[in-house]
Amino acid sequence: MTGDAPTRIAPPMRGGLPWRRLLREGFLIILGSFVYAVGIDCFEVPNGLAAGGLTGLATIFSALASTVGVSLPIGIQTIVMNGLLLLYVVLTTHDRSYVARSILGIIVSGLLTDALAPILPVPAQGELLLSAIWGGIIVGAGIGIVFLSGGNTGGTDIVCQLVAKRSGLPVGMLSIIVDGAIVLASIPVFSLRNALYAGIAMYIAGCVIDMVVDGPRTARMAMIVSDRHAEIAQEIMYGLGRGCTELKGRGVWSGNDRPVLMCVLGRTETTRLKAIVADIDAEAIVIVSEVHEAFGEGFSRIGG
Repeated sequence: MTGDAPTRIAPPMRGGLPWRRLLREGFLIILGSFVYAVGIDCFEVPNGLAAGGLTGLATIFSALASTVGVSLPIGIQTIVMNGLLLLYVVLTTHDRSYVARSILGIIVSGLLTDALAPILPVPAQGELLLSAIWGGIIVGAGIGIVFLSGGNTGGTDIVCQLVAKRSGLPVGMLSIIVDGAIVLASIPVFSLRNALYAGIAMYIAGCVIDMVVDGPRTARMAMIVSDRHAEIAQEIMYGLGRGCTELKGRGVWSGNDRPVLMCVLGRTETTRLKAIVADIDAEAIVIVSEVHEAFGEGFSRIGG
């Protein structure tokens, strides 16, 4: 996703974006939309899994329409519903490039969903567990790839952002409520069993999205409190080859100044760090936490 070497900035095109970046973002949107459509058409829709979002709502509407002999394409439904929601985004954001990427993602994912449905196989027809697992993985991977472009495929997140602004409720909680309501609404149309598996697919998709967007750049941050902080810092810098920052700290109970070392590491270096600290000061306090992204010297270039 990112590179360490400096890159030459290409002459900007209309809109101020380098043409290589435009091509990259367009490719990611098309690729992600294709992968997303495969997951929807091969696993979720054929097995009646309305796994939240506007696609889940469109799946419900399509199934209801089919009972009266009406064909209601899922992709076209999502384009129409997202188009109405996108009006809100256009009116509330000044980032035209984001709007453009989102429009492209919505249109391409919707068109591919309908175009691929008649020609793609259904490898796990009737196998709800397999369909939920693989549908969630593939759909999540597709959405994550689109997210890497800086755009999205639309969905209920826009609704949640609008409600959150007016109600003050957290967006994450509202997303769970809205998507959960869509899954519950699928029960009378499909079945309770289908809805339970749709919930599994929705959860897996969310995890895969996070892995695609953040996983490759995940790092660890260590906070170290020790009376021998100078020795530990030297060993981290020259033994481990990582930068180290000393923060000013003070013990509340003792009132004494206690420097705190902060170090950001790759995932494979955590064990070595703990061994270094244990050898120098076994009584040191070490706190290791996960960092989703790390940029700068020794890591990826920001914006690369």
